[in-house]
Amino acid sequence: MAGSGDGGNEREVLEDSINHSSSFSRHRYRRSMSSGEEDKGLLAFSGWVYHVGTNSIGHEYSHQRFLYVKGKYVEMYRRDPQENPGIRPIRKGIIGPTLMVEETGSRKVGNEELYTIQFYNRLDETKKGEIACTSAEESKKWIEALDYAKQQAEYELSRGGGARNKLSLEADIDLEGHRPRVRRYASGLKKLIRIGGGPELLSRSSSSLGTGSSDGDFEGEFGDAVEAHEWKCVRTINGVRILEDVADGKGGKASLVKAVAPVDASADTVLEVILNLDRHKRYEWDMLTGDLELVDSYDGNYDVVYGTYDPKYLGRWQSKRDFVFSRQWFQGQDGAYTILQFPAAHKKRPTRNGYQRTSIKPSTWEIRSLTNEKCLVTHMLEMNAAGWGRWKKSSSCSKFEKTIPFALLSQVAGLKEYIGANPSLKCEPSSLALHSKHSEGDPPDEFYDAVAGDSSSTSEDEESDDESEKEEKPIKQKPAPAAISSTALKQASDAAENASKELDLSVPPIHVDPSQFNSVLHKGKDDADTNCWTSPGGAGFMIRGQTYLKNSAKIMGGKPLLKLIAVDWFKVDKATDKIALHPKSLAQSDAGKNLPFILVINLEIPAKPNYSLVLYYAAERPVRKDSLLEKFADGTDQFRDARFKLIPSIVEGYWMVKRAVGTKACLLGKAVTCKYFRQDNFLEIDVDIGSSSVARSVIGLVLGYVTSLVVDLAILIEANDAAELPEYILGSVRLNRVRLESAVPLDG
Repeated sequence: MAGSGDGGNEREVLEDSINHSSSFSRHRYRRSMSSGEEDKGLLAFSGWVYHVGTNSIGHEYSHQRFLYVKGKYVEMYRRDPQENPGIRPIRKGIIGPTLMVEETGSRKVGNEELYTIQFYNRLDETKKGEIACTSAEESKKWIEALDYAKQQAEYELSRGGGARNKLSLEADIDLEGHRPRVRRYASGLKKLIRIGGGPELLSRSSSSLGTGSSDGDFEGEFGDAVEAHEWKCVRTINGVRILEDVADGKGGKASLVKAVAPVDASADTVLEVILNLDRHKRYEWDMLTGDLELVDSYDGNYDVVYGTYDPKYLGRWQSKRDFVFSRQWFQGQDGAYTILQFPAAHKKRPTRNGYQRTSIKPSTWEIRSLTNEKCLVTHMLEMNAAGWGRWKKSSSCSKFEKTIPFALLSQVAGLKEYIGANPSLKCEPSSLALHSKHSEGDPPDEFYDAVAGDSSSTSEDEESDDESEKEEKPIKQKPAPAAISSTALKQASDAAENASKELDLSVPPIHVDPSQFNSVLHKGKDDADTNCWTSPGGAGFMIRGQTYLKNSAKIMGGKPLLKLIAVDWFKVDKATDKIALHPKSLAQSDAGKNLPFILVINLEIPAKPNYSLVLYYAAERPVRKDSLLEKFADGTDQFRDARFKLIPSIVEGYWMVKRAVGTKACLLGKAVTCKYFRQDNFLEIDVDIGSSSVARSVIGLVLGYVTSLVVDLAILIEANDAAELPEYILGSVRLNRVRLESAVPLDG
């Protein structure tokens, strides 16, 4: 311990122990660099751990969080603070003398076998929780590091005087309580990592929402792909706007309608209210689906519920109604929540006497932070076009008010009034945790997140990063579909010109002709062609402009740097990496070996069977030394994970699939497991979509409608400093109504 006679030896023993643990290699330690007298000589330990627990609706979750221990102090982050300077910890506290740390063995959490460590305060049983590691050796080393922290606290307490007084103002890190309470406990903590501006963090448009009108409809402003929706307000009911998508109203059988309102609570609180099945609470805001029962749950972010309702409130039907629907929820890297609701069937809930089984139409909830204490809630559903047409034209709302769609749209108004009438909901963050890989994996959410139930609390999780993310305010200027301004074209041209500098201009370009390369999917002849691919360019995507670091302005994408030359569609028994080495791969052909550089994107799609969608992008010149592309191609996996970005867009397809996929840029290395393989003239990126439960369920939805979908994807290397701006599109692809049965066996 610092200051003790044999403290140096203790540190050396612990340091040596950790240094010689190969399984602990992803945890880093370092001596404190603080100039504070109190911190001199202290060891610091940091690395990824899992936060595990059970949320308020009974679902078990596990989130990765970055844990940092220095002396007796403990801080927990969503991201590695060494790679993201300036971010704030989302939890902090001390490993105090009364906080007990015990290794509790291994158990299965989700689909992983994890080794758990339990925390509890021997004087206050309400303070408890668990973190977990992927191996017993890692668990042991964390126990040692945390025990060292506890010894440091005991030593300072034994010194008396100022140290005793200081400890009395602090508290053990709370492992399950709400974050605001943790903030009060830790109000006296010395900040160990500088708070302030630093390199850009992950894209988080939620931090910019406070700049807009509090009741504005921000729909469509947060995506990074241009969408064709055109929302028109047709009614205002109880302070809630009802809008319809007039762009899609071209005589189809269904109309897309949504209710939108600002709600005076955090996004996390609203999420928990919507998902909560407690009848007494739902009765206060939900006139249709107040009687719900949990039937089954999966993966911590997907469940099936059964409900009943008495139709006398909505009409003159004689029989009672019941229904079954599934709910899937997840949090995007921009902090916004999405809930997808589908009619479903379940063997535990067959039809019953006295009830008429009703199929409630699919709907979505979207919850987006405006400020730490306000969010924008959108409830969207599909309605019969003929009925909707009559209702919106009627001078009287009486008939519409007795319909199920009206009852569903009115849920937003009920939610708003219910929260407004319950002040406690405005200040208490949610205790609900979302399960995803690094969201579930943005690297990873918590020290109790690795430390406390991932309340998913925007008021703390998001607020903790807000200060350092003030620069992350995407001001998306969406070009009109019919006419793109000359300024936008000029910006796109500048981006393309900047991209061209990524290649060695001193070398004459070669002619890259896609017709030279054979692949499973053919290049489409026109928009009517199916089961094919084309190159959509970059005009449909919004990317970071030259002034992004100053005003967060985004611009229309320009011509991609790399040329799409082929798309393979393979059927495989299991996820297959290093596909570029396979004899069937284009990279192994004579024409492929003569290309200066090939980027191979292998999207590993979990299904029965599994699939690999392989995209091949070629450069006409060698990659320029010291360029961003060269740093990405030959850099570390950590750098690649932090920069590899994809923008999705469903150009044509079922609206629920569009909402599930979204249009927001995603750092794939932070959302799913990506493996990188650099050899010869190519870089292969293997994207394991099955590594995330959220991604698995979304891709399952996509595959169900794939033959009717037109999907655009743009691949980028995220630009994080002025020298790298404007951003450029590395490559893009349009997949037009791909047929599952057209996939060929990789080894057949």
